[in-house]
Amino acid sequence: MIDTPCIIHSPARLAAVIHLRIPRAEMMHVFKPAVDELLTALTAQGIKPMGAGFAHHLQMSPDTFDFEVGLPVGTPVIATGRVRPGELPAAKVVHTIYHGAYEGLYAAWAELMDWLEANGHVSGPDLWECYVAGPHSSPDPADWRTELNRPVLD
Repeated sequence: MIDTPCIIHSPARLAAVIHLRIPRAEMMHVFKPAVDELLTALTAQGIKPMGAGFAHHLQMSPDTFDFEVGLPVGTPVIATGRVRPGELPAAKVVHTIYHGAYEGLYAAWAELMDWLEANGHVSGPDLWECYVAGPHSSPDPADWRTELNRPVLD
């Protein structure tokens, strides 16, 4: 399900972001429109994304997602509408790649957290997913790849 996790240093990356706090069940309905809104704002400012879209989850709750949908950029975006300048933070993270459909992400995160605990690491409060390959690149979920990153505090 996931590649063997490893501890890496993830550098800070500038981003254009939209902050959302939504019921968990709404994720599949709000994510693509938010990415489309980001792309529209970037195009209007003459900025091209510098990598895959991401979801940076700021707080964990069973019912609610408090997160930023973002696209990495090379220059800061000018705030417009819901779009704001942001960044993925520099951090020491446990990192892996999940292969498969988005419905399997919950189990992939559970597997990564089990690895973290089994290896004596303490996780930070946030996490992020980068959607390296997905429906935008292949209709076959077996080809989809999502980077999972969880800061470690030790």
